[in-house]
Amino acid sequence: MPIDLPDYIEITKNVKNHLASFLKENTYSSVFVLVDDNTQKYCLPIFENGLDKTTLISIKYGEQNKTLETCAHIWQVLTDESADRNALLINLGGGVIGDMGGFCASTYKRGIDFVNIPTTLLSQVDASVGGKLGIDFNGFKNHIGLFKLPVKVIIDPVFLVTLPLDQLRSGFSEMLKHGFIQDKEHLQTLAKLDISNTNWLAFITQSVKIKSKIVSADPLEKNERKFLNFGHTVGHAVETYFLNNGIPILHGEAVAIGMIAEAHLSERHTGFSTEDKNRLIHIVDSYFERKEIPENGMKEILNNLEQDKKNTDSKIQAALLREIGLAKHSVELTKKEVEEALEFYNAK
Repeated sequence: MPIDLPDYIEITKNVKNHLASFLKENTYSSVFVLVDDNTQKYCLPIFENGLDKTTLISIKYGEQNKTLETCAHIWQVLTDESADRNALLINLGGGVIGDMGGFCASTYKRGIDFVNIPTTLLSQVDASVGGKLGIDFNGFKNHIGLFKLPVKVIIDPVFLVTLPLDQLRSGFSEMLKHGFIQDKEHLQTLAKLDISNTNWLAFITQSVKIKSKIVSADPLEKNERKFLNFGHTVGHAVETYFLNNGIPILHGEAVAIGMIAEAHLSERHTGFSTEDKNRLIHIVDSYFERKEIPENGMKEILNNLEQDKKNTDSKIQAALLREIGLAKHSVELTKKEVEEALEFYNAK
């Protein structure tokens, strides 16, 4: 059965016209555009004069700036410019901009509308879809946040030409995850791609459809939406460790580590076959170089697991694989098992 995109998501090759149509069809008292250093330089010019009647809010690039302090700056600009509850915030950027901009919009005066225009592959196939918003807090990723859908998401692959290869890989990791948890055919197609030379439109569309279908069935992540966390229980713990120790890695790189570790855990817990595990590892390794998990960092990584948002009654829970294309959520893990899985990852 074909999967349809939800009404609030548009995938296009003409983002400027789509945004102009949206602004013409909807009346807002004022319009603000949130950018970072990179998107202000490389992505804003794509709109030429299409955003000349808006107020720009610029923040520094990077996950390390996804904090309450940055939110305070955004809220202050909105306040200084007398933004009322009929204002609109357009988030032009990657996952950090979408997560934090949406969070700020949803809490400013109890909520104003926001539009996401994702400019990275990661944000186009993941962060901008599904309504998860949030910021990091005291070193823990997405620790403060809420669920709220944007009024519109406009996805255009034109922005991907501004990205370095490592950023494309980061988003590609989430696309592979979509295949691993729910779509063998999508995975088979992705596994053949040369990501340095790809027409992304069809592949983005299929990944967005997969995520949207899961999210629409479980918007508040009580059941099957947890499938989307495959690779993320271990991945977030590793990502947080590297970020807090001043050697940040990209989100997709952390998810790649997490998928290999959690494939190993799937073999133990959910009957994931050795053949499927080896196939998954081969696919991930063909796009991502292994990163060494420092032995002296293992304790910190394992302690990070205690703050995972999927935990219940202080028990670590993960989404694992039964087979390629079929996942199982809420599988209980121990720190010892995760440590052994990370040692398995390090061993190659």
